[in-house]
Amino acid sequence: MRKRKPKLVEKVRLTGIADKGRVVGRDEEGQVVFVEGAVPGDLADVLVLRKRKGFQEGIAKTIHEYSSDRVEPRCSHFEFCGGCKWQHLDYGAQVAHKEKVVYDALERIGKIDIAEKYPIKGAEYTFYYRNKLEFAFCNKKWLTPAEISAGESNEENVAGFHIAGAFDKIIPISECFLQDEPSNAIRNFVRDFADRQGYTFYDPRAQKGWMRNMVVRVTTLGQVMVIMSINDGNEKAIPVLMNAIKEAFPQITSLYYCVNAKKNDFLLDLDMHLFAGLPYIEEKLDHVRYRIGPKSFFQTNTRQAENLYRIVRDFACLQGTENVYDLYTGLGSIALYLAGGAKQVVGVEEIEAAIDDARENAALNEIDNVTFYAGDVKDILSEEFIEKHGKPDLLVTDPPRAGMHPKVIDILLQLESPSVIYVSCNPSTQARDLQLLSEKYRVVKVQPVDMFPHTHHIENVALLQLKKEIG
Repeated sequence: MRKRKPKLVEKVRLTGIADKGRVVGRDEEGQVVFVEGAVPGDLADVLVLRKRKGFQEGIAKTIHEYSSDRVEPRCSHFEFCGGCKWQHLDYGAQVAHKEKVVYDALERIGKIDIAEKYPIKGAEYTFYYRNKLEFAFCNKKWLTPAEISAGESNEENVAGFHIAGAFDKIIPISECFLQDEPSNAIRNFVRDFADRQGYTFYDPRAQKGWMRNMVVRVTTLGQVMVIMSINDGNEKAIPVLMNAIKEAFPQITSLYYCVNAKKNDFLLDLDMHLFAGLPYIEEKLDHVRYRIGPKSFFQTNTRQAENLYRIVRDFACLQGTENVYDLYTGLGSIALYLAGGAKQVVGVEEIEAAIDDARENAALNEIDNVTFYAGDVKDILSEEFIEKHGKPDLLVTDPPRAGMHPKVIDILLQLESPSVIYVSCNPSTQARDLQLLSEKYRVVKVQPVDMFPHTHHIENVALLQLKKEIG
């Protein structure tokens, strides 16, 4: 059977952003087209690669008019890296489009009637905002089309990021503008030192090579954590490498390594070995200090996390008498942030190590009106649990991108907490959940927050009130 020739749709005006760094427009027949390789405002010919029910997907083949919102990207790796999808789009335009994505998802997908809509909270710092980055080491350099044309060899040990969608392709990064120093200096030093020492860099296809990954965390308090992930074997090289890092960067607060002989790069199931320094670094969000270990989850943009939690606090309007449930609490960041304004806060999180962090952070801040439980939210919120801790006056939920399990939705509807604050990193799944909750709740306030400039990711805070409480 002969493949159908891709269709070229001419002069599509692209009007907004979509998931995964794509833009969206409509063809002459009014059908939605998702497009890679353009920005909102461009007028482009689109080569349609896939047709789906109700929409098409393709790439920008020729751009006839460039958007007035286009800007020069700061990073030399931007065209190929994929970590920043929108560096070539004016930041004011970025947040305007993100705000529209949130409200379109809630109102069009979720059919949600919002009483009060707040404009998106943009980021003051659009570069050097990430407190955590993970780099990969590879024995082959990913080549740009120009380098391939010039006949360059890919036989080179490199450190950088995975090309989007490719486990075996690493683009070498000389300077990344997402994380503050000493991030770039540490990565470049480790790459050069390992190369000089003759350490083998990882080959993702052959699954061989000693140097695998490096995680760098920095805090606004000036503390630094480095985690080296190495393959099995060559134990004598471990102290040589780690001492070299320690001596070159005495400002490192916490220096770890782990041995990963698995086929994947996931590190949280591995034993972490503290080589030098403290077992944690510390970060502060307004009045609360947090200790962050090598396996701790923490909001990746510290400054915007402060803005996010302030919005949650303002929506909560706590008077000091409330019983608060915090679902998907992580290391208790929101629970501890709200504790000073409530009578008690109960946090629930599936990952036990995160709950250990939450309890440690409660003790660090001398907060004694919080209780944390490890377990799946849908299993923990039993009748016995509610009888023990009382019905919540406020329930805060901050689920993963997939949203809340249907059983959790049912529990929330049965609980009938007078107020619910739903924090989400995925407007689509949040819209779905809010529609299900609309059986008993009304959305009274919504506030989007841009946690990740130059990407398609958006955080959103919604305040729900029980309809029978409103009257």
